[in-house]
Amino acid sequence: MLAEYLPTLLFLIVATGIGIALLIVGNLLGPKRPTAEKLSPYECGFAPFEDARMQFDVRYYLIAIQFIIFDLEIIFIVPWTQIFHELGARGLVTMGLFVGMLFLGFVYVWKKGALEWE
Repeated sequence: MLAEYLPTLLFLIVATGIGIALLIVGNLLGPKRPTAEKLSPYECGFAPFEDARMQFDVRYYLIAIQFIIFDLEIIFIVPWTQIFHELGARGLVTMGLFVGMLFLGFVYVWKKGALEWE
């Protein structure tokens, strides 16, 4: 049974070896001419005015999580649209419940004010 995985293991070993070899060759043969301008931090054409380690507002993370949730919704809806006619009424009801629950979650988030920017 392990012999079936040998080609995959060999592929992973070769791919990892090529990746490491390319990094080493690029590091050894690549140009290294650091100047003060290249080593200085860059932020929209002017010097940074805040610490790079400042805390972000939690709303950024909430929006990111909402994006992931609604992006995953597409993963389920697109295949469903391809076989809609084969599923019949039961598939329509099931997808209706799925989209309805997502809509209720969206309304809840909206009413809580998580989509509001101050």
